[in-house]
Amino acid sequence: MSRQAQGWLLVVLGATLLSVSAFSAMYANYVRTGFRPALVATGAVLVALGLATAFRRRPGSHSPRVAWLLAAPVFAIVLVAPPPLGSYAARRHTGAPPPATAYAGPPAADLTLGEFIGRAHGTSLAGRRVRLTGFVVTSGHGWHLTRMRINCCAADALALEVTVNGAPAPPEDSWVRVTGTWVPWKDGIPSDYVPPAIAATEVVRIEPPAEPYEEPT
Repeated sequence: MSRQAQGWLLVVLGATLLSVSAFSAMYANYVRTGFRPALVATGAVLVALGLATAFRRRPGSHSPRVAWLLAAPVFAIVLVAPPPLGSYAARRHTGAPPPATAYAGPPAADLTLGEFIGRAHGTSLAGRRVRLTGFVVTSGHGWHLTRMRINCCAADALALEVTVNGAPAPPEDSWVRVTGTWVPWKDGIPSDYVPPAIAATEVVRIEPPAEPYEEPT
């Protein structure tokens, strides 16, 4: 690979990174939203380095052929970009989420699944109508409203699940907004992990959100 080709490859790689971070929300399928400024800055630096390399006036030189592997991320993003994690990933997650602490703050109508799970270990949800958003994961015993939570990127994602009672299951992997009330565990907070439940009064299909993952607060 010539120096000029290497420079233009860096330009393409940087431009691709900018396209998924600065000009769209595609980056949120892979990493948490707080990484956006770093991704934009990295893309800009790659473009600048690539242009400097491509237009540098020096005698021609060649890099090893392995340098063409720099093109792999471009093809991965443009041609085979995977969608956000869904029901398949949620089913493969068999462990419980980190221990939740009871939330004693002011009541709110719209909650994340993480907030709902945390409040279910206290009493602040009793008698209050809430709205939760997630995708559908079905099982032999009903269905769960699910959302993946990431600490850094999609590779460390874990599934947050809330069992939905009183409503038929929408299509698998469809995104829905569920309105209802918390269903306390019959025998108190279980010692083993059991997803909390919501008695649904309304289930509405929605478009997938631009930011599909929950992030720890």
